[in-house]
Amino acid sequence: MKFVRQSLSLPDIQLSYLEWHQGTEPLLLLHGLADHALVWSSLGNYLASDYHIIAPDMRGHGDSSKPEDDYTFTSAIADLEILMENRGWQNAHVVAHSWCGKLACIWARQNPQRFRSMVLVDPIFVWKMPSFLKLTFPLLFRVLSSLQGMGPFPSYESAEAKARQLTQYQEWTPLQQQVFKAGIEQKADGNWGSKFTIAARDRIFEQVMLIPGLTVPVITPTLLIQPEKGVNRLDSQLKPYKKYLTNLHICRVPGNHWPFLSSPDTFNQVVSEFLSSHYEQ
Repeated sequence: MKFVRQSLSLPDIQLSYLEWHQGTEPLLLLHGLADHALVWSSLGNYLASDYHIIAPDMRGHGDSSKPEDDYTFTSAIADLEILMENRGWQNAHVVAHSWCGKLACIWARQNPQRFRSMVLVDPIFVWKMPSFLKLTFPLLFRVLSSLQGMGPFPSYESAEAKARQLTQYQEWTPLQQQVFKAGIEQKADGNWGSKFTIAARDRIFEQVMLIPGLTVPVITPTLLIQPEKGVNRLDSQLKPYKKYLTNLHICRVPGNHWPFLSSPDTFNQVVSEFLSSHYEQ
């Protein structure tokens, strides 16, 4: 591993992040719902020689603080802007997965000057969702692979057994094992569960429902990565991205919703080639 674990005190939380500082071109890596920064370890190591890379644990995730409320897109984006300013970055390349793909779209339309380029990895819920869908949240929480590993579990072994059934860990590679181990902890009551919290889950889903991702044209050079077994398999799902992202490239890759875990070699190469074409050096 070439990264170091860092921490930054923000006005209301501690933000934990991984940093690779071998290169100079700024690159920000944003994980998806219930994940944490270590999911990017393969990509970070692959790009480390050319990029200054930061991968935060978003608030409510990983080793960052977990407040009971305030999981708005506004607060999450403010966290990232303070983090960038702390490192002296005016702008950066941004790679964002799943829920953070929607966050990146919102951020790019609000503050496009922050972006050198944008990579959206199988983004979700880009539209504003109808309010009645909130009634389906309990079902979603039970069936979404990213949330099924939250627990509680009576032992570490039972948590691992469940994890090995989940889409993101099915091959149980060394990388997947590292990601699993870094995202779980023993709770005060002795049970085991995800470091991701129920409060974060509920409030992030509320934001996803209320706030549309793309509403105006965005000129940021963008790569949308479409995994073969991901959630964006239909042309109709890509329409909002094609409509509003005016400098859009789409690349189909092998793997599932987590191509950086299921097919990291191909994923790393695709991201590297896109970023190098927008390298500001």
